[in-house]
Amino acid sequence: MDLVLPLWFEIGSLVVLTLILIGDLLLILKRPHIPSTRESTLWVVFYVTLALIFAGLMWVFAGGEFAGQFIAGWLTEYSLSIDNLFVFVLIMSQFSVPRRYQQEVLMVGIIIALVLRGLFILVGAAVIENFSPIFYVFGAFLVWTAYRQAFPGGDHDSDVKQENFVVRLLRRVIDISDHYDGKKIRTVIDGKKVWTPMVIVFVAIGVTDLLFAVDSIPAIFGITQSAFIVFTANIFALMGLRQLYFLLGDLLDRLRYLHYGIAFILGFIGVKLVLHAMHVNELPFINGGEHIEWAPEISTWMSLGVIIVSMAVATVASLVASARENRARTDVEAAATVADEKGTPPPVAQPDESEVKPDAR
Repeated sequence: MDLVLPLWFEIGSLVVLTLILIGDLLLILKRPHIPSTRESTLWVVFYVTLALIFAGLMWVFAGGEFAGQFIAGWLTEYSLSIDNLFVFVLIMSQFSVPRRYQQEVLMVGIIIALVLRGLFILVGAAVIENFSPIFYVFGAFLVWTAYRQAFPGGDHDSDVKQENFVVRLLRRVIDISDHYDGKKIRTVIDGKKVWTPMVIVFVAIGVTDLLFAVDSIPAIFGITQSAFIVFTANIFALMGLRQLYFLLGDLLDRLRYLHYGIAFILGFIGVKLVLHAMHVNELPFINGGEHIEWAPEISTWMSLGVIIVSMAVATVASLVASARENRARTDVEAAATVADEKGTPPPVAQPDESEVKPDAR
């Protein structure tokens, strides 16, 4: 069943979303500042509400199935975009970007992400249309990505290390100053025009967006094959991302189990894609080129349920673990204070079980 929407709805939606993004960018350029918690919250609520309204319109014009595909795709991309924020935090910290200019950097990163994902979506839609066995490739890739997400090795630092190679290459090609000049990417030093470190930040953000686009586009194509839904879900996921960056702040460090939730989602969608590929199989060396009828088709609503439950469990588990750790730290500090007042040796904090190395047990 193909998505059928009024042409005016598709064009109108893209025009409205583009105008909102342009307005958001102009607002940043006109008034660079560090948004307050209240401001960030209102913007995030606005964009989430906008996405839900769009889903409602999809339900009216195309039916519940496609509305469910949009919500599932949007939530998947939103969760992956939040994972993006971890790397953005590392990049901002590594290059010491002044906090009041971080909004501009994030907005540029979002625009780069939209362009890159738009290109990936066009290519992905064309490949799916003409080569259905690509679902086997997408599925296997997502399962491997899920494993890498669950057991990252060097965690998000590895992404920054990949970017360092690009940064070193960039420094060899162009002259880059050691200091920022406001939000400028070009400045004049001793009468000579040079680039500021801001250009390095933009390149690092762009490389990050490229890496994440490679992971996220196959994931959403595992939920829907409609290029329109894929693209709008990406737009809504990226809208409000910069406000979410400032809203979450230090909370990002507390979401320690988020990557497990994302890994489970990617693994689930990877398996779903493989099962779909088996169901519509055309490869001659698999089942004689015939469809594998026993392979089940996982419904959109089951996918949506798995996505919501996975993110909820990962978030709640992270916050509970963080709260327990904070209480333990507070108890140790209080005991140390009492011991200091009484002149007795302070208690020794017990190491976290998860931090004890196997050979030390």
